[in-house]
Amino acid sequence: MEPVNDTQISEFLLLGLSNEPELQPLIFGLFLSMYLTTVFGNLLIILAVSSDPHLHTPMYFFLSNLSFVDICFISTTIPKMLNNIHTQSKVITYEGCITQIYFFLFFAALENFLLTVMAYDRFMAICQPLHYMVIMNPRLCGLLVLLSWVMSALNSLSQSLMMLWLSFCKDVEIPHFFCEINQVVRLACSDSFLNDMVMYFAAGMLGGASLTGILYSYSKIVSSIQGISSAHGKYKAFSTCASHLSIVSLFYCTILGVYLSSTGTYSSHSSAIASVMYTVVTPMLNPFIYSLRNKDIKRALKRITGMSVI
Repeated sequence: MEPVNDTQISEFLLLGLSNEPELQPLIFGLFLSMYLTTVFGNLLIILAVSSDPHLHTPMYFFLSNLSFVDICFISTTIPKMLNNIHTQSKVITYEGCITQIYFFLFFAALENFLLTVMAYDRFMAICQPLHYMVIMNPRLCGLLVLLSWVMSALNSLSQSLMMLWLSFCKDVEIPHFFCEINQVVRLACSDSFLNDMVMYFAAGMLGGASLTGILYSYSKIVSSIQGISSAHGKYKAFSTCASHLSIVSLFYCTILGVYLSSTGTYSSHSSAIASVMYTVVTPMLNPFIYSLRNKDIKRALKRITGMSVI
């Protein structure tokens, strides 16, 4: 039996962040600047890592992959939002909405997995320094990234395909600036119980397992750092984790904040505004966090741009 959409919905309406006409130019300018900053900043990180032989290590290999994913992650939502504001249209086609859901879930899960892999990399570097380069060889690093891509693709594909089974009512207004899966499922006229269960199960398994792995890695890292006798050694060991820990905190805290607040007094509009934190702000800040706290990245960026990074 083929999946069907009984009501033959051809399009949805993305209500965006505000209905006030006078705010649209401000929103357009703000999000365009954040989008360009994100793309340019992450491209610089990728260029710095690929062009500097000193950065051809597992940690920076994973960082360059994270930067690529950040570019793709923000590109699944913001260009469409900017186009809708520019054309004064709120329309997104049914096919476009399902496609956006697929890629959003894919790159969100991929970022989640990469952050976990990066935590494992820091765990091996600090807790097993003598065997680090042997264990974290190019083959294992490539395999970890490939596995992350495959698991992310399977998750997003399964949830996107399940959307095709839902039928929708005449109310096709999505109170968001992109096709957020939870918001779209709420518009369904048909029973969405299975979709809800799969969403929560995937969030619990992928997010919960990854967060548990990260917390376990850092618990071992803290134990190892406490065993270092010199203060300089402790600082050096912790400094290699500081940037990653900052990104992990920013990513997970904003997501948890959005979805835990939505379980209380539900407000679609406030949820859409809060979603800006992890869909836009986090990918934009990642290059700054790494460039400001990492001397190797600073040196590579200075060599590329000819300017010093503060």
